[in-house]
Amino acid sequence: MSDLCLIFGRPKVKGKEAFLAALRKAQVESGCVIQAMDASLIVGESHATLAAEKAIRAFSEEKNVAKDLGLEILRYASGKRQIGRALTMGVSEETERIALIVVENGTPPKISDIIEIDGEGPCWSRAAVREAFEIGEAEIEAAGEERIPDIVLERVALMDAYR
Repeated sequence: MSDLCLIFGRPKVKGKEAFLAALRKAQVESGCVIQAMDASLIVGESHATLAAEKAIRAFSEEKNVAKDLGLEILRYASGKRQIGRALTMGVSEETERIALIVVENGTPPKISDIIEIDGEGPCWSRAAVREAFEIGEAEIEAAGEERIPDIVLERVALMDAYR
């Protein structure tokens, strides 16, 4: 399996399109897959790595939905089968912190010009995660507010069951 790396930081390149263009350039130069996500929606390192591992496995078994590994990672991370709905996990103009999943296939990408690594790790927003993963009051009452990360991981894990 390819090496996975998860990096959190703040974008140095301003504007969504310019940021994504800088990411694409880093991907081409390194030969790695780099998927950027809004860090406020990543509930932990296990969330991002599970999504990446499941996406890589889907590609190796030719069961992927997206044609691009980065989009497949985003799809799994979002817990959404449809690519269009999964894009809500990605970077937007409002994104303050970025979570980058890097699937290294050779030379590590040079990302220091793209994001300022802050070393804070996951700092997710309860309200944003509940909205993005459609976690309702009934689930919160049944599982408890502290179990939101477990609910998200369950959504990621069950993606393959919804084929």
